[in-house]
Amino acid sequence: QKLLLQNADVPIIMNTYFSQKVLLSEHSEGREKTYGPTKMLIKKNIISLARTFTLDDLDKKLHQESSENQVPCAPQARTNGDSKQHPLAVGAVNDSLLEMVESQGAVGWREVQVRVVVQRVYCLPAREGCRSHPQGNKSLLSNGGMFCRLCLLVQDAYGMFSEVQLQSLSSRDDIEQYCRRWEGKSCCLSGMKILQRTTRGRALGLFSLIDSLWPPAVPVKVPGQSQDCEMMTTDLPPPSFCYILTVQSGEIHVEVDEEEQISNLYQPPAVHGLKEILRISGCNKRCSFWAQVLYRRLQTKHSVPIDQREILLFVTDSTLQNVVHGIPKVVAVSVTASCALSMEIIEALSAGSRLVFFKDALWANGRIICVERTVLSLQKPLLCSAAGADLRELTGPVRLDELDSATQASSVCALRGTVVGVNESTAFSWPTCNRCGNGKLELCPQDRELLYCNQCSEVVTTPVLKMQLEVFLSCPSRSQSTVKVKVWHEITLFVLVTMLLFLQTYEVQSVLGKEVGLLNCYVHSTTSHPNCVALEEIVLL
Repeated sequence: QKLLLQNADVPIIMNTYFSQKVLLSEHSEGREKTYGPTKMLIKKNIISLARTFTLDDLDKKLHQESSENQVPCAPQARTNGDSKQHPLAVGAVNDSLLEMVESQGAVGWREVQVRVVVQRVYCLPAREGCRSHPQGNKSLLSNGGMFCRLCLLVQDAYGMFSEVQLQSLSSRDDIEQYCRRWEGKSCCLSGMKILQRTTRGRALGLFSLIDSLWPPAVPVKVPGQSQDCEMMTTDLPPPSFCYILTVQSGEIHVEVDEEEQISNLYQPPAVHGLKEILRISGCNKRCSFWAQVLYRRLQTKHSVPIDQREILLFVTDSTLQNVVHGIPKVVAVSVTASCALSMEIIEALSAGSRLVFFKDALWANGRIICVERTVLSLQKPLLCSAAGADLRELTGPVRLDELDSATQASSVCALRGTVVGVNESTAFSWPTCNRCGNGKLELCPQDRELLYCNQCSEVVTTPVLKMQLEVFLSCPSRSQSTVKVKVWHEITLFVLVTMLLFLQTYEVQSVLGKEVGLLNCYVHSTTSHPNCVALEEIVLL
């Protein structure tokens, strides 16, 4: 803040943690002359910088004079004999994050506590210098392979939020257990220091999560006013700034009362059906849903480093499977490299199709995106709000949308059609290990006529031959398009084509005119000039 003082030529720059401008109108000036000064909206204990930085060598008299000169608008809470004591007594528990920041300063607070409610527990990618996990422990990694830190989004009795960054997680730590044990519970923070003061413009992801928790579930206190029930309110503008806190000296100073009941201030995730999410208006909205993962695919753009590539999860639920027209039966969820995935989730998705709970995903530009502060788990939360949402599990086979003029790239679809050609020039085959499936075999150093598998560290005497073919289909739903399907060994269309080719001694004419479908396919691209659709036959989880 820039201050221009009367009878002074030099402006003063005041660095503040928080400030509020009070503009006096003519009416209020007249009232002040008649009735005395109006009550300040925010009361605070203002102390000198000498006390903030505990400069004990300063004269005691200077401390007292400084204190008396700086606190004309707030009543003193202690006698002169207590002037050396901090405004917040040792062991005191406060309920205001802002008051703690103002009174304790950026160097952090010790011996005092602030009581808050844990709204969310999640992991964030940790910077290189912030890995405080014990040596020998393999840390929990994000999708991009970065180390992750356990974080809490907390809210105080005045509605203010802070993000608390704790220790790096070990792979043996389960983020779900922290969510189930801590979310909704009150906790006391101590030994914190301010890492950063961030604003809405600097941290859109953080504030999209804060906005999803606003307004508060119950009326909150108003700073500087009597805290009677009639003085509490939920009619407040959303926060415009947030303090990022971290622990000092690598020690954990978070005391969660796990025996306590869920706080009334806690807002559990609002669970919606996918059909409802696809109709959300606006952008950068957080959403939570429970869905069946049918297929996963790592984006393979060569221009993007492998540790920054996204994973596409194709999901569905009962609200989409029961739709007749207008809404896709399967949607893609993009998991960015900054989203932390537990080993349990990674292993579960590798094993097969699973029901997954997506908490606080982001709806942006017509896409569902898992970003920082999104949590994926295999269990439904203990508490969730699901007003009107159809959360029934799927029964029966899953249906995909058939290929048509509305089909877009990077989606999945069902395909039926007639074989009109086989691209023999792009067909190729390669040997794989009959034990582990490794497709990168080498010549055996001892015997150049044999193949060797580095993964098994053994000679491969009976390799499995795999092949790739490119087949052209004529599809009634895209009659004006050239439909090109890449098929792999042991998939439906490949088996059909190669079997017919083998029976007819590899005469391509023998497969032309054969009808195939329904095939599950991933759409690589759709172009209008030339009018072509490139697909790849896939196997759902």
